[in-house]
Amino acid sequence: MAGQSCLVANDWICWEYVTSRSQELTDATLEHVWITAVSVLIGIAVSVPLALLARRGRHWAAPVLGITTLLYTVPSLAMFSLLLPVFGLSAALVVTGLVLYSLTILVRNVLAGLEAVPEDVREAARGMGYGPGRLLWQVELPLALPALLAGVRIATVSTVALTTVGSIVGKGGLGNLIAPAVNSSFKAQVLTASVLCVLLALVADLALLGLQRLLTPWTRATKAPRAKRGGPAGPAGSAGRAADVKAGVV
Repeated sequence: MAGQSCLVANDWICWEYVTSRSQELTDATLEHVWITAVSVLIGIAVSVPLALLARRGRHWAAPVLGITTLLYTVPSLAMFSLLLPVFGLSAALVVTGLVLYSLTILVRNVLAGLEAVPEDVREAARGMGYGPGRLLWQVELPLALPALLAGVRIATVSTVALTTVGSIVGKGGLGNLIAPAVNSSFKAQVLTASVLCVLLALVADLALLGLQRLLTPWTRATKAPRAKRGGPAGPAGSAGRAADVKAGVV
């Protein structure tokens, strides 16, 4: 009776709501995770080629960075309205919009990571017979991973929040619960769905942070010794970085 009374009283915190709507909450959460994951993965796949194009020179960088930044400034309702004639009322509409929003973060971080790779590391790799493709995949992208994954973390948290806007077409995950609950002042549903959304963002960020540490062990293993030595310089520094390329990346 106590649990039922919290629903009747329309309390913010109501365990009876959680237990009675557990399947609805689970389905909304899984849809939210699916839309977020697909959007971020497609965003990464699109942002890497765009960053490589932008790296070719200023005449490419300006339009790529300009367009991706412009896309981020478009309000979500306007973005979905523009995409509606192409995708209709579907999950593809929401995913496409979220991918476009993620590009401004991902492209800039991938580009920053690639530009941060020291030139002497590239020269050392070329000296060991690396061609352009092998240099990119086995040297530059691995060394750019810290910046790339930092961008992925920001884009993921942002996408978790933006996914809720998809409720306007019925594909918003937890947003499908938040929007009608706000209109009807259903406090328990608003709070529960909102808390789940925040937890999703937190868990995703922590998981990606762990993945970053797992995939970039050299950022931990080499930082302390180099700080003690005062950092490599001159030919010795180039040789050290070349050894890092061979032992840590290949």
